[in-house]
Amino acid sequence: MEDVLDLYTLPYDPHYPLVCFDETSKQLIGESRTPLPAQPGERERYDYEYVRNGVANLFMFFAPLHNWRHVKVTARRTKEDWAYCMRDLVDVHFPAAIRIRLVEDNLNTHDPAALYDVFAPTEAKRILDRLEFHYTPKHGSWLNMAEIEFSVLSRQCLHPRIPDKPALECMVGAWQAERNQAQATVHWRFTISDARFKLKRLYPSIEP
Repeated sequence: MEDVLDLYTLPYDPHYPLVCFDETSKQLIGESRTPLPAQPGERERYDYEYVRNGVANLFMFFAPLHNWRHVKVTARRTKEDWAYCMRDLVDVHFPAAIRIRLVEDNLNTHDPAALYDVFAPTEAKRILDRLEFHYTPKHGSWLNMAEIEFSVLSRQCLHPRIPDKPALECMVGAWQAERNQAQATVHWRFTISDARFKLKRLYPSIEP
């Protein structure tokens, strides 16, 4: 925990960007009947029945000191998908960075060895050398600022019924563009001192 909190106190450095990474899922739901549009004095009406169209996965990249986020929509959430996200991170999103400080949880798909399963050894090593991993502790994923961005995304964008992956990509893309243009970010205030006071029960007791 303190490793991540220490990381959040470091100053902005374009050569060593801080990026928080997380994923979530969204059920795709279609309408069984055409909704009735809103009219004066009446809200939009839709049938409570719906059509299940499967589930899509969303990967969130969030760089709080750059006021930037990117959401990638995929059909699955596998080690292979994670590996391609890591390649995008170093080659597409931060190609000029010397090393990217990456915060993520301990999900079993977040395995650096997956890069060697997906890419040739030389390519896997090239990507790995550009990444510096910092993991949130078990039951401590709330330390990942990408979860805050997912909360905003869910409240502002994901609450209506979304029928398919293209529609989801369109809505998420518009949300992402608006947030980035507004230079929205997260002002993190929870410090190591706060952790040692408020979460002291989690620290070992050292008898004198």
